[in-house]
Amino acid sequence: MDLGIKGKWALVCGASKGLGQGCAQALAAEGVHVVMVARGADALNASAEKLRGQAPGVQVLAVTADITTPEGRAAALAAPGGPGTAFDIVVTNAGGPPPGDFRDWDRDAWIKAVDANMLTPIELIKATVDGMAARGFGRIVNITSSAVKAPIDILGLSNGARSGLTGFVAGLARSGIAAQGVTINNLLPGKFDTDRLQATLASAASKTGKPLDDIRSGQMGQIPARRFGTPQEFGAICAFLCSVHA
Repeated sequence: MDLGIKGKWALVCGASKGLGQGCAQALAAEGVHVVMVARGADALNASAEKLRGQAPGVQVLAVTADITTPEGRAAALAAPGGPGTAFDIVVTNAGGPPPGDFRDWDRDAWIKAVDANMLTPIELIKATVDGMAARGFGRIVNITSSAVKAPIDILGLSNGARSGLTGFVAGLARSGIAAQGVTINNLLPGKFDTDRLQATLASAASKTGKPLDDIRSGQMGQIPARRFGTPQEFGAICAFLCSVHA
């Protein structure tokens, strides 16, 4: 299927690895020019170079920045050789806040979580959505978490911040921009085989004293497919949501 987005420009956040990388790869495979943003320069540059080899003819720009800061967002939107704020596709993505007990979180912890996982996507949408509407095409995809539908007890910071984003974008999506060719969707990943998941499993093994393989197989057993998802699968659904067919 031709997704009809060849030649478009996409901004993909958290694109050096994991789900963000999967989205960048899938979009580039469709001929979309990609501005990849992440904090770690080495991993980002390696990922960008790999993507250039996989998608010849596609422009792949790497911006080392913290997208959760005003300076990082400004750098991403002003990437040399990029489209400025005239992105056709924006994939928002930022690492989730740490787990824990809400009794241990002070105001600063809450502000940091809301800033990264609610306000940062909103700022990126604010910077790009009107241009999309004026041009008659736009796709915004927010990578959030399955926890917004099934909250996880130890992820209160994430539950709160991401649920706030969900409420905001649901309202915005109903504001009339769809009639101007702009859609907004959230992707709610469960357990995907990423570095973050591996760190979570290792932490669980350390706390319980159980072998890592037992923890891993136990987690897989809770999934109907009996396996973790892959970034490539995640990227494929992201690319479809960014297509003219969605």
